[in-house]
Amino acid sequence: MALGYVRPARPDDAGEIARIQLTTWRVAYRRLLPGHVLDRLDEAWLGRRWSAAIEAAPSDRHRVLVAVEQAEQSYLVGFAASGPPDEQALAPDEPADALGAGTVAVTDLLVEPRWGRRGHGSRLLAASVDLWREDGFDTAIAWVYDGDPASRKFLGQTGWEPDGAARALDVDDMLVPQLRLHVSLAP
Repeated sequence: MALGYVRPARPDDAGEIARIQLTTWRVAYRRLLPGHVLDRLDEAWLGRRWSAAIEAAPSDRHRVLVAVEQAEQSYLVGFAASGPPDEQALAPDEPADALGAGTVAVTDLLVEPRWGRRGHGSRLLAASVDLWREDGFDTAIAWVYDGDPASRKFLGQTGWEPDGAARALDVDDMLVPQLRLHVSLAP
C-alpha cells in the first residue's frame, strides 16, 4: 500500500517540480493551449524559476508545497504554490487593492496525471489551507481555465465558486478564457 504526504519544497525539488509542471500541462492542457507553445516550454527554465520561488520567496507567506507518494521509494507527484496576490491575481481593470490583505492567491496546484486520483491534490489543498489560516488569510482565490472541468470540479467539491471575475490569456495569438474561483477560509 502506498502512503502519501505533503511537505515544504526544498531547493533540490525545483527540477522535479518543473518536470511535473511540464508533463501535467502537456497532458491536461493539450486541448486548451497551442501544441507548439507547450512543445517549446523549457524544463530547465521552469526549474530555475521554481528554484528562485523556493529559495528566495518574496515573503514568508509565499509557499511551495510538494506531494510525495511513498512506496518502496519516494516520488514527488505534485505541488502547490501560493502567496499574497500580485498583479497576476487581478482581473482586467481591477484596482490593485481589490483583493485585500486577507486574500491568498493560488498560482499552481498540480498533480502529475499518472499519480492522479490517489488523494494527493486533496492533501496539497488541505495542507495549504492550514498554512493560509496560520498566516491570517481569510479568503483564497485561484484562476482556472474555463475549459478545464477537472480543476473546476476538484475545487468546486471543496466549496470554491466563481467570484464573477474573468479574463482571457493571450497565448500566441489565441485567447484562452479563465475564470477566478474563491473560497472562504473560515473554519
